[in-house]
Amino acid sequence: MDIVYLNGAFVEKAKATVSVMDRGFLLADGIYEVIPVYAGKLFRLEEHLDRLQRSLDAIRLESPFKRSQWQAILCELIEKNGKGNQAIYLQVTRGVEDIRDHRFPDQVQPTVFAMSSPIHKPPGQNLDTVQGIKAITTKDIRWDRCDIKSIALLPNLLLRQQALDAGAQEALLIKNGYLTEGAASNCFIVKNQVIYTPPKNTLILGGITRDLIIELAHSHKIQCKEELVSTEALNNADEIWISSSTKEIVPVISLDKQTVGEGKVGPMWRKMAELYIQYKLNLFDT
Repeated sequence: MDIVYLNGAFVEKAKATVSVMDRGFLLADGIYEVIPVYAGKLFRLEEHLDRLQRSLDAIRLESPFKRSQWQAILCELIEKNGKGNQAIYLQVTRGVEDIRDHRFPDQVQPTVFAMSSPIHKPPGQNLDTVQGIKAITTKDIRWDRCDIKSIALLPNLLLRQQALDAGAQEALLIKNGYLTEGAASNCFIVKNQVIYTPPKNTLILGGITRDLIIELAHSHKIQCKEELVSTEALNNADEIWISSSTKEIVPVISLDKQTVGEGKVGPMWRKMAELYIQYKLNLFDT
């Protein structure tokens, strides 16, 4: 997938260049989105564009395109990279100015970049091979505007690497005694067949997959509550899941080297994973 979009042109990835004076490079002054593509079709595009606009509004950056223009750009990028299953990364920074300054520049064009990467095809109806992952808990060291999908991801990188160094795949973040989310995911727990997930606020990024899980649970009469999850509740959960646009729904079977539930994929995760897959099959007929 060698074709990228950069400031009005589709070019080869190796030939795409951005000025060293771009505020995204110098100051992490920008936002991003990641949008899955299945069978050449954008998944939950309206919801992703809604979140993109919220992030742009939050950093006081006017959108460089109308919604229909965003869609046209992304669809052409998908076409040029062979359709199929992809993950689109879209980034908007405040642009390039002559000096490095903390103030907002005047009359500068935003830098718009989008690229595509391969994404694994969903596992279909056979979920028997899913093993689950290990996770750790760690202090949430990030800022207080995690609802903005900012390109300033150094805290997330440090937390995720901490998990990898401990032989785990994800870090679940704790702030003031309560679960917020994962370093690169949202988080759910199950207790007595009820699903719980932290509510949307400035301390978490409201995930598109997270929202769909809640939507599917409600539409299939599964109890799902958006409320604060204490560390005690997390440690005593029957099941723990993480979710993201590219990982979808992943069961956690070990937390801080302690077994979660029975130490294997749980029945509520399986039920929700099946509903999620069926939703996509119905949507795209894949």
